[in-house]
Amino acid sequence: MNANIDATKQNTFDAIVIGSGISGGWAAKELTEKGLKTLVLERGRDVKHLKDYPTTNMQPWEFPHYGQMPKEVKDANPIVSKCYAFNEDAAHFFVKDQEHPYVQDKPFDWIRGYQVGGKSLLWARQTQRWSNFDFEGPARDGFVVDWPIRYQDIEPWYSYVEKFAGISGNKDGIPALPDGEFLPPMEMTKVESYFKEKVAENYKDRHIIVGRCAHITEQQPIHAQQGRAKCQHRNLCQRGCPFGGYFSSNASTIPWAERTGNMTLRPNSVVHSIIYDEQKGRATGVRVIDAETKATTEYFARIIFVNAAAMNTNLLLLNSTSNRFPNGLGNDSGVLGKYVAFHNYRARVSAEYEGFADYTKAGNRPNGCYIPRFRNVQKQETNFLRGYAAGFQAFRHVERSFDGIGADLKDNILHPSLGMWSVGSHMMGETIPKESSYVALDKDQKDAWGMPLLKISMDYDDNDEKMVKDYLEQISEMYSKAGFTNIQTFDSHQAPGLDIHEMGGARMGHDPKTSILNKWNQVHACKNVFVTDGACMTSTSTQNPSLTYMAFTARAADYAVKQMKANEL
Repeated sequence: MNANIDATKQNTFDAIVIGSGISGGWAAKELTEKGLKTLVLERGRDVKHLKDYPTTNMQPWEFPHYGQMPKEVKDANPIVSKCYAFNEDAAHFFVKDQEHPYVQDKPFDWIRGYQVGGKSLLWARQTQRWSNFDFEGPARDGFVVDWPIRYQDIEPWYSYVEKFAGISGNKDGIPALPDGEFLPPMEMTKVESYFKEKVAENYKDRHIIVGRCAHITEQQPIHAQQGRAKCQHRNLCQRGCPFGGYFSSNASTIPWAERTGNMTLRPNSVVHSIIYDEQKGRATGVRVIDAETKATTEYFARIIFVNAAAMNTNLLLLNSTSNRFPNGLGNDSGVLGKYVAFHNYRARVSAEYEGFADYTKAGNRPNGCYIPRFRNVQKQETNFLRGYAAGFQAFRHVERSFDGIGADLKDNILHPSLGMWSVGSHMMGETIPKESSYVALDKDQKDAWGMPLLKISMDYDDNDEKMVKDYLEQISEMYSKAGFTNIQTFDSHQAPGLDIHEMGGARMGHDPKTSILNKWNQVHACKNVFVTDGACMTSTSTQNPSLTYMAFTARAADYAVKQMKANEL
């Protein structure tokens, strides 16, 4: 009996954080900084900043296949190999297809990174705030439930996380894309600046801005305290940055939490379920399977933050059943796992420009330009709901001739020429969460740790098709008015998932009958459990979502600790 009491005491913490990616890292930082003894559980291996970036300083010729993945590896991983970053320099940060299967009711490319830091080592680092146009979207057009918060609720928390993370950008004064706490912006190329001017001449409501990104362009004291230095513009970010020039959990929040002395980090811990005590009317802990030994251990805490990334958070909540919650923790409404959505990245437009032949670009800018949403912002004006943002960049290809032999061949290779300017844009479309878009637990199949496989059923709809058509038309028109030529439109028809922006399933809302979480990211029916990763999203908007996850997490952690101190949790 005493042994059991001692074991329980040893495994008891003030808080438990499930997941160590972008939002989990922030939960760990905030909770430990506020004095809570916090257990951080990560299903993957440990990855320590600097120590565990094996390829970060390798030269191209040091890779067995010059950085490219062999055909047999691609054939063995048909899903993850579609991701642009799945190459020899970063493949070790990706989940391999056969090691972690899932069920596709409809085609969905699920890209994952199971290690300490999660996909914060691999993200595109684009960070845009939402505006009230985004938070009010569902209420305005009547599709999906209303967000329980507005921009003013999250605005101070955007500022809070931006200052710590380090966000580069311009104060552009665009109502649909609020300005933030910015470090100096990165520089546009000559043709990008030209396009910005032409769009301003031809449109009152459209803008070309340099991307807002999580890169330190001017080190502030808070970054020096983290041990992070200025971005070196290597553009090798997916390898892990030895300078900490871009924000990741590994370089920033996890070491910060560790320095408090209040964090216990446990990698290789697959969380099976959240334990609910029906007599106490709250969650008391989590049941964990050791990824290596398969042994099961229980850990206990007063509050639990679920940050396993959207799909796995849904899986975990659905698998956390009890007499009180037979269909998943907090799932009185029956909407858990439903109304999931993503971003539509199918469409692209390319072109060429004959001007500025005496200009080129230099260096490796780890960023591009951004076209904020301009459709259906102030009012409904198209035959589709919501809208899209877009990426944009302009560059010149180096052209080398391999003609000739001997000295002539050598001279041709050593003296390349520059081709015309090329421009490219990709779509980032908002999709509408629907009840028919869902994730669920497969009734028969389990993974290597005895967890049910996740079944995913998502697809494009007519609204998405209309949006793609409009994007291709509008960007082509903008290109034409700028004098670009050889305009080419492209629709990949790729399956959902490669955007890596899956959201929803445990959405926020006013009403417990139609949502899982309240305005504090708190489970309506289980107040000491918080969800602040992509699963909490009520709608998707068009912006890259990670900055919003960070702000939600900091805000919810502040609330949770205040509630604990008031003995409300």
